[in-house]
Amino acid sequence: MTAKHILICGAGIGGLTAATAYAKAGARVTVFERAEKISEVGAGIQQSPNAMAVHAALGTASDIAAYSFAPDAGTLRDYKTGAVKLRTQMDVAYKARYGHPYLHIHRADLIAILLNHAKRAGTTILTGHSVSGYKQDKTGITALTNQGDFQGDLFVGADGINSLIAGQMHGETPARFTGQMAWRGTVKASDVPSGIIPKEAAVWVGPGAHFVTYYLRGGELINFVAVKERSKHTEESWSKPGDMQALQKAFSGWDAAVTALLSACTTCFEWGLFDRPVLPTWHDGRAVLLGDACHPMLPFMAQGAAMAIEDAWALSQLTANADDLPAAFSKYETMRKPRASKLQAISTGNAAMFHAAGPAAIIRDAKLTVARALPLAAALRFDPIYGYDITKEI
Repeated sequence: MTAKHILICGAGIGGLTAATAYAKAGARVTVFERAEKISEVGAGIQQSPNAMAVHAALGTASDIAAYSFAPDAGTLRDYKTGAVKLRTQMDVAYKARYGHPYLHIHRADLIAILLNHAKRAGTTILTGHSVSGYKQDKTGITALTNQGDFQGDLFVGADGINSLIAGQMHGETPARFTGQMAWRGTVKASDVPSGIIPKEAAVWVGPGAHFVTYYLRGGELINFVAVKERSKHTEESWSKPGDMQALQKAFSGWDAAVTALLSACTTCFEWGLFDRPVLPTWHDGRAVLLGDACHPMLPFMAQGAAMAIEDAWALSQLTANADDLPAAFSKYETMRKPRASKLQAISTGNAAMFHAAGPAAIIRDAKLTVARALPLAAALRFDPIYGYDITKEI
């Protein structure tokens, strides 16, 4: 059987990337988004070379570059003094090593670019369409929405960690709180003392917490993500307004660069970090999952969106014109699951490394000292992540 009409649940990064990829592969595509308007709250996102490889193949890379900021380096810093524990050159070095840049972009800009390209490729975007489930038979699959039912040949669940599509496949299971909560926000660079925030992907690491900064929109904005270990459950929403006083108190006594940035910030968002058990399979008949819907990832390697983007390319290339969908879905899962699982493990491990205290922090710093003395060895650790190009594999 050949998939000609692709139904996609979710107009986020993974869903819109999949929409463009499928449309450019010759399929008819309909995307369902429950929100009345497709938008994003103020925050940044990192697009590593492996994600940019897909953007290059889809023709979205130049638009993304035009709205992005390329960091000079990636650094790990001491939470109190700001002293650099490890620096990895990025920008020119990454372009030369991986063939694609490492860029920081505002989520709203990325969504707008992906939406524009999806529409230009012929995708139908239906906002205000909340999907309640699907039904299928040998001839097709139907998306059930609050605005009516829509029949297609293949249904993609790109609806995030609380995926309704995954829930129908495997039953509803509650997400697990990881014991970490996060704040995020942006500050105008002009509101912060000049030069105090390095033009890097900077991470301050401390006992039970870490703080990330990077620039957006050509240096106009500074994005931050602050993570602290907590026993209290916090809802998963990425758009819940945060308590600035609580945030400032949580990072009181940290490096002057961190406290200066937070002093200049007036609003933030907060969310709890959750994960889910590994799914037994990512597909059911003509329905299939991608991104956080099948492999939610902690943000400690900045690869969650990149994995969804890679998924979107792989899924579209393997299934857009497949005569045997079950076989194509199996190949997709076999190809993607090991990589996604590996990145999940690295992200979880980074949380422990960033938040080390006492003897564990001493051991971590000793390892970073060795890595600083052997920059090539340190760079080799990133090659399997950033050097991977799924567009060459498929």
